[in-house]
Amino acid sequence: MELIDVLDENGVFTGEVLPRDEVHKKGLWHRAIVVAIINEKNEILLQQRSNKKEKNPGMWDISAAGHISTGQDALSAAAREINEEVNVLLGYRTEIKDFRYMYCFRKEQVFKPDFIERQFYDFFILRVFGLDDKILRFQKEEVQAVKFCDITTIQEMIDNDKIVSRPEVYKVLANFLFRF
Repeated sequence: MELIDVLDENGVFTGEVLPRDEVHKKGLWHRAIVVAIINEKNEILLQQRSNKKEKNPGMWDISAAGHISTGQDALSAAAREINEEVNVLLGYRTEIKDFRYMYCFRKEQVFKPDFIERQFYDFFILRVFGLDDKILRFQKEEVQAVKFCDITTIQEMIDNDKIVSRPEVYKVLANFLFRF
């Protein structure tokens, strides 16, 4: 059972800690991370969500995303989610300085009456060189496939509703990539 720190609508900790399911059932504000892993070709690692997932089943999504557990900081949560979802073990060759914090945004989504997300997302970019998507192992309960895509392909996926809606992330990601 994952425990989550509850926030107010301004992102301030309330001191309340609840199980993740209860946070979503009540539609309470909390924190999450989103990480875009980019290779040396400026391609973004995407994961296809498992068809068994409650939200966005079978959709393609950014490299890793997930909740920040109680007492955890955003960078630790980012490293944990990368390891859990796409099994990219960061090890000692990746340091905190390798994560580039882009910005924080808040988003509200109602998936059904008892599943409401109100999240403050911390968005990071992580450049990893020499990563081959064919050797990645992933958590079958979470992910059913992975692949690297360029930003043009991601835009086509957005246009064809094949990728999780994260316009805030894709816009910043495109601006970042066009600088290189």
